[in-house]
Amino acid sequence: LIWGLQPGPMLFIEQPDFVWGLIASMYLGNIAGVLVVLTTVPAFAAILRVPFGIIAPVIVSICAIGAFTVHNALLDMSFMLAFGVIGYAFKKLGYPLAPLVLALVLGDMAESNFRNAMVLSDGSLSIFWSNGLVGTICGVSIFMLFWPLISAGLQYLRPRRLDAAAAE
Repeated sequence: LIWGLQPGPMLFIEQPDFVWGLIASMYLGNIAGVLVVLTTVPAFAAILRVPFGIIAPVIVSICAIGAFTVHNALLDMSFMLAFGVIGYAFKKLGYPLAPLVLALVLGDMAESNFRNAMVLSDGSLSIFWSNGLVGTICGVSIFMLFWPLISAGLQYLRPRRLDAAAAE
């Protein structure tokens, strides 16, 4: 309960001024947002014309300031630098960056939920196979994890079959 208001359909009857004021403020906020975006798009588009050698240090500096201000620790800036180097290496080696970013964003939540599942099941991994839906999702995930190896194995075996048939 925020500000003593009970959410639900009765809120429209009990506090109509508040509800319609909230809705009106959302409309006004959207209109203001559109006006800000339409007026600043040319300025932001002009940034694209700035040479990379000039804009890259500015971006790195802003990232370093942001990394430092979270906990006021130089260690966070070291992490930023390390992950920047890892990202650059991944880009040069042709690895996709999206899975790395996804893992960094969702990893903490996945670890926390995995820990909760282990506590609920007293450390037994059978919790992942106890439900049909969960078992199916885990099975498909494991299959997708190993699919590159499976498809490489199938590619390796296919030419042999064709060569063996041609030899006969």
